[in-house]
Amino acid sequence: MIRTGTARRPAPTRPALLTPAFVTVTLAALAYFTGDGVLIPAVPRYTHGPLGAGDVAVGLVVAAFSLSAFFLRPWAGRVADRWGRRPLMLAGAGLFAASTLAYGLASSPAALAGLRLLTGAGEALFWVGALTAVADLAPAERRGEAMSLASLSLYLGIGVGPLLGELAIDRLGFAAAWALAAGCGLVAVALSLRVPDTRPDNPEAGGPPARHRLVHPAGLLPGLLLLAGITGMAGFLTFVPLYALDLGLDGSRGVLLLFAAIVVGIRSLGARLPDRLGAARATRAAMALTATGLAVAGAWRTPAGLLAGTAVFAVGIALLTPAVLTLAVEAVGPRERGAVLGTTSSFLDLALGLGPATLGLVAASTGRPGAFLGGAAVAAAGLLLAWARPGRLRAGR
Repeated sequence: MIRTGTARRPAPTRPALLTPAFVTVTLAALAYFTGDGVLIPAVPRYTHGPLGAGDVAVGLVVAAFSLSAFFLRPWAGRVADRWGRRPLMLAGAGLFAASTLAYGLASSPAALAGLRLLTGAGEALFWVGALTAVADLAPAERRGEAMSLASLSLYLGIGVGPLLGELAIDRLGFAAAWALAAGCGLVAVALSLRVPDTRPDNPEAGGPPARHRLVHPAGLLPGLLLLAGITGMAGFLTFVPLYALDLGLDGSRGVLLLFAAIVVGIRSLGARLPDRLGAARATRAAMALTATGLAVAGAWRTPAGLLAGTAVFAVGIALLTPAVLTLAVEAVGPRERGAVLGTTSSFLDLALGLGPATLGLVAASTGRPGAFLGGAAVAAAGLLLAWARPGRLRAGR
């Protein structure tokens, strides 16, 4: 006897994310941030060594990068919406390559700081263009995953780049480091040439044209949440090398390795978490974990406490950026993605610039654990803001 029954429906297929265009954008970002990572040890060592500058000058030269990037990101977002994403990536990577290649010509900290301003401008152009292209190429239901993978290229680049930079300096000198960084920038240019134009040109699909506002209002709340979380990370990375010594460890290598491993693991193997949780819920979870981890590290003043706090904190940081960027993109139509991402990402530069200085004042008055507790307090304030604006987190407006 033949049995009849209802045929099983095929499981719905998930829309493709890892298309050639998406992979090309992320590889361009990896090349760019590898070059950026080369500069992390090279710039302070060159400023303090060959240029003979003190710690204050070193800090100013390094910080000049964030200054120009902060002010240019909102403008770069508007340019991305008007002229396209690829031109920004090409201009940003090209400016990065040209400015870093000229570092060896700087004869004073002031001259190097001027070149660092140009490098920061390149960063603003390239990263806003790349992030917006990623948002364009990602299916709506996989946008959090896309942001996780895109930001993973940043972490891998600034993780591998310093190792390559120190190797180049120790074996061949600073000129080799500048050439290596510039070469990475040129690789990013070559890859960016292969990125298709992703800017929507269909008014019905793209929504109404963006109004010409330099700062996009929909990017302010996500930007403030990003500021609240990244301020703690900036303070953590600044003071954990010294705090680890205070606790009797022989250095912070193990702590930083744990932090990097968790972030990279979640951004890769757990890239779908922001989509599964939802951008708003993932943002609140990230803020809670960030605040908790920093509080544990600052209050439990033992090596075990530092490691435990770092593990919790790293999970929060791994979720934070993809969730917040997804939140910002969901707030607007495709024709305003560049503007909202330019506004939101500018708060990243603000956090990296102000975080170490602000929490440094806290550490000077209360001790180094106070820097971790201060970062926890800022993250907790961000969590309260997220809970106080649930409608804005859902609607993005």
